[in-house]
Amino acid sequence: MTNKYEWSTLLLRVVLGITFFVHGLVKFQGGIENTVGWFDSIGIPGFMAYVVALIELVGGVALIIGFGTKIVSALLAIVMLGAILKVKLAAGFLGNGQMAGYELDLVLLVMAVFLAVNDSKMLSLDQVVFKGKEQQRGQTKAV
Repeated sequence: MTNKYEWSTLLLRVVLGITFFVHGLVKFQGGIENTVGWFDSIGIPGFMAYVVALIELVGGVALIIGFGTKIVSALLAIVMLGAILKVKLAAGFLGNGQMAGYELDLVLLVMAVFLAVNDSKMLSLDQVVFKGKEQQRGQTKAV
């Protein structure tokens, strides 16, 4: 059962990472100034466009390689919560014809929360970097 769990969380982590990486990349490719202007127009300080785009871009890569999964996922969950509450909630679950609804944002939020709570260790850089520290902690507890 554990193997199925690890494989499924790996799949979730990588797909979520790719999704956010692409969203962050598009913000920069489309001209981050446009995103800054849009943020200003909806009452969010423009500099937050840079913060969000960097969290999505760098966070996406971090999820793909499995580095800081819990922290990155928590940050992405905050971004999605902000997107739902500030932008999409008024359009409704499926949207209103002029704006997409919050259904996709909600799915991404729940995926991020799941990973923030449960982590994803299979094929992760965290396992390589912190494996020695976990073994040391295990030895310390045994003594």
